[in-house]
Amino acid sequence: MSNQTRQDYFKSVPDAQGNFGQFGGSYIPPELQQEMDRITDAYYSISKSHQFISELRSIRTHFQGRPTPVYFARTLSDELGGRIYLKREDLNHTGAHKLNHCMGEALLAKYMGKKKLIAETGAGQHGVALATAAAYFGLECEIHMGEVDIAKEHPNVVRMQILGAKVVPVSFGLKTLKEAVDSAFAAYLEDPVTSIYCIGSVVGPHPFPMMVRDFQRVVGIESREQFFEMTGENPDNVVACVGGGSNAMGIFSGFLDLEETRLYGVEPMGRGTTIGEHAATMTYGRPGVIHGFKCYLLQDDAGEPAPVYSIASGLDYPGVGPEHSMLKESGRVTYDSVTDQETVDAFFELSRKEGIIPALESAHAVAYAMKLAKDNPRQSILVNLSGRGDKDIDFIVEQYGTRATFADAVE
Repeated sequence: MSNQTRQDYFKSVPDAQGNFGQFGGSYIPPELQQEMDRITDAYYSISKSHQFISELRSIRTHFQGRPTPVYFARTLSDELGGRIYLKREDLNHTGAHKLNHCMGEALLAKYMGKKKLIAETGAGQHGVALATAAAYFGLECEIHMGEVDIAKEHPNVVRMQILGAKVVPVSFGLKTLKEAVDSAFAAYLEDPVTSIYCIGSVVGPHPFPMMVRDFQRVVGIESREQFFEMTGENPDNVVACVGGGSNAMGIFSGFLDLEETRLYGVEPMGRGTTIGEHAATMTYGRPGVIHGFKCYLLQDDAGEPAPVYSIASGLDYPGVGPEHSMLKESGRVTYDSVTDQETVDAFFELSRKEGIIPALESAHAVAYAMKLAKDNPRQSILVNLSGRGDKDIDFIVEQYGTRATFADAVE
């Protein structure tokens, strides 16, 4: 990376076949590959046009409310030692970073003449964002969501329905994110000509890991400019949570060429290290294929995707983006984890100390940043606060009350 500019990197990675080193690619049936090839061709020809770029920029400014600000968390910083800054993607329209790629995907679908958007969702933020995009462009929308997540993230289910989306409950397997992806793929296969599968992260067969990353690059571009304007320097550390990895690739993309800036992807260690108690793919996974692409994958003894768990519905995925897998092997990004206890503590700390209620997904990154701040009192830490916590409030209150710490709640 040190010998490449950011432009060179994003033009050459992935390669023409969608490979990020040994990861990525497209492992799908021939009939679906034909449609993926059409999407790839359309992406390269349409999304690079002046008309598309101009329309997307207008949407980001006048509909999404971009740029979102970078905020200095003064109280947390004074208490912990290090300087913690938050990229406020929770202030993006619909309350998370997901709308960045959903508006891009839906705009591409409109240019391609598609009539229907199909997607999966875990925490519901991708579903809400895609339902919003569908309403904006006048398209049909179908969201597949596991029954466990439907119960846990009820506020987002209601939002999707109000926006006009059809929410399809998924009742097989663990009834969470992986099964929602399986169900959405099956629905898409029934009509790939008039519909398009708008994948919710930097995962899936080519071109989706590249396409979602490129639409999310706005986060990294803004963050780098804003942080330098605020401080006169680049951040010492950049931290983001990682499930599939879209918010992390978004902010990391702005700093990959700055070797002095350390990048940290934070995964859920959940309730423990036993299979089924966490979703720490980078820590315990090995290369494998899931949902049409190769990545680090949590697997059982038979090589099948292992059961996973996270307190954050958007992080309970056994795979991870192929670009993250490549960046792990290259050593450019450090992948670590935090537990449910650390996450809930960070959720309450940010709420009480800064007046910002984070999504449980984002609270993983906040928890890790708090540890970094304690250990590195003279360093700056930029956190991608990828979503707001409205969707998680009912679950948190039911499980932990309104107490200040996880320890208080479980006594």
